Amino acid sequence: MVHGPGTLVAGRYRLLERIGRGGFGVVWRARDERLGRRVAAKQLLPPAGAGGSDLGERGLREARFAARVAHPSAVAVYDAAHDGDCSWIIMELVPGRPLNALVREHGPLSPRQAAWVGLQVLGALRAAHAAGVVHRDVKPGNVLIARRRVVLADFGIAALAGEPALPRSGVVPGAPAYTAPERARGEPAVPASDLWSLGATLFYAVEGHRPYLGPGPAAIVRAILTGEPVPPCHAGPLAPVITGLMRREIDARLTAPQAAVMLWRVLDRAPGRAAVSRTGARRPRAPRPRGPEHRRMR
Repeated sequence: MVHGPGTLVAGRYRLLERIGRGGFGVVWRARDERLGRRVAAKQLLPPAGAGGSDLGERGLREARFAARVAHPSAVAVYDAAHDGDCSWIIMELVPGRPLNALVREHGPLSPRQAAWVGLQVLGALRAAHAAGVVHRDVKPGNVLIARRRVVLADFGIAALAGEPALPRSGVVPGAPAYTAPERARGEPAVPASDLWSLGATLFYAVEGHRPYLGPGPAAIVRAILTGEPVPPCHAGPLAPVITGLMRREIDARLTAPQAAVMLWRVLDRAPGRAAVSRTGARRPRAPRPRGPEHRRMR
């Protein structure tokens, strides 16, 4: 079946326009005709070289994992549907842009902006880990920046904590540049792996490039396993958080509570700290996907 604007999926979701595409799916802006609300509809695609026979089960698995995570910074999943030979996941529509697109267009974030983004993503990860779920694909492209909210999206390759990281193909799923060393070695997925990826994401947010460079995925993975990341030049007070999260050995890595305390310290000592409160209603705005607002907190 050919899907395009106007197509009705599962007798309920009207596709409006395509808003994104990744290795595992195409995301559409859609309308839930039954409830009269806008949603994001993710059409699942088989990985390169794979068949589509397991898409229904994979879609249900992704939806179940994402639905376990109840947190304002985790994208909400509403439904899993099958329509003809296609599987779909219906999610909340987040009115924002990916962090990588924002940085490419407007330049790196300030340390304070990145700390605020990091705190919200960390909150989503802590909720996921408490539910026994490891995201396994934390990267700038999966961090959505909205007006006053940051959302971690795409639980497509999430796993239960302790589940082996290597599928039958022997290829570690996820973006190589944001894959923790232990996962690159084929060790089980653990919550600390997501924290390493968060550190690499924060590095990108303030530096504008990946912490490990190389001509291709294999070279990047080798660098992660044997080398040191590029030293951050613009991280300022955020540098200890980034380096602490990206330590090669799990036991030496910052824990989630330790990282949260350090991120709050970055906010508390940055200009404009009077607007920051752990309990009050007024907090710094997340960086918006527009030039002047993007630069406001610097």
